[in-house]
Amino acid sequence: MDHAAGSSQDATSVPGCYRHPDRETGIRCTRCERPICPECMVNASVGFQCPECARGDSGTGHPPAAARPRTIAGGSVAADPRLLTKILVGINAAVFIAVHVRPSLLDHLVLIGEWPPAPYHATQGVAAGEWYRLVTSMFAHQELWHIAFNMLSLWWLGGPLEAALGRARYLAVYFASGLAGSALAYLVGSPTTATLGASGAIFGLFGATAVLMRRLNYDMRPILALLAINLVITFGWGGISWQAHIGGLVAGVITGYGMVHASRRHRALVQYGTCALVLVVVVVLTLIRTAQLT
Repeated sequence: MDHAAGSSQDATSVPGCYRHPDRETGIRCTRCERPICPECMVNASVGFQCPECARGDSGTGHPPAAARPRTIAGGSVAADPRLLTKILVGINAAVFIAVHVRPSLLDHLVLIGEWPPAPYHATQGVAAGEWYRLVTSMFAHQELWHIAFNMLSLWWLGGPLEAALGRARYLAVYFASGLAGSALAYLVGSPTTATLGASGAIFGLFGATAVLMRRLNYDMRPILALLAINLVITFGWGGISWQAHIGGLVAGVITGYGMVHASRRHRALVQYGTCALVLVVVVVLTLIRTAQLT
């Protein structure tokens, strides 16, 4: 938890507005991170800014370059805050079309541990060295309802999260979550069952969005209700890889927490270090499962 400087507040108190110290607040300026009360909040493209930052003069002594608009995670504010989300939707749609034009292509994209099954030596699958399937399966869909549901979720969750984190950080959360979902599905699921879909990455966006909303003190009931509904569907509907969903969700919470709670001094190190740690876990889980199958 972030704390305001000053001896008048103990370590567990809510900080006071920097302009009105007697008013407690859990909201901070997205640029200078000073606590601000409702009277001092100025609506910005992402979150709120203090009056000085909104005017372009933070009064913190930083040079003009440091006063450029930044997201709450320290990323640059882009002219098109949904650009990467649009690209991800486009890639998924392009792969979906390609698979229906050439159905045999799907066999080379899905996540599968080994094929043919034991006692024969795997000639296809992650166990045979096809680690790329951990990534390609994130963009593969076979049924229209599947890709439609996932792309609507990606658009609804991805756009605001991309705007809040910045492009590079958003993409890091997306891929870390998707890979974590693939790794858990490979580790726990049947090695001969094909898994596909962007759901692992999307559940990661659910987790990161919940962390972000908690950080901004927003009402979390809508996102938690939607997440609960999706978890009920995950465990109550047959044919769904719960491993990919849970792996993505956990990775999204972890990387999302690193993104929005990292201190300004070591922000990049903590943010990308958290993502790197998740990727290390992905590699370790994949190696463990491969050793079991070969």
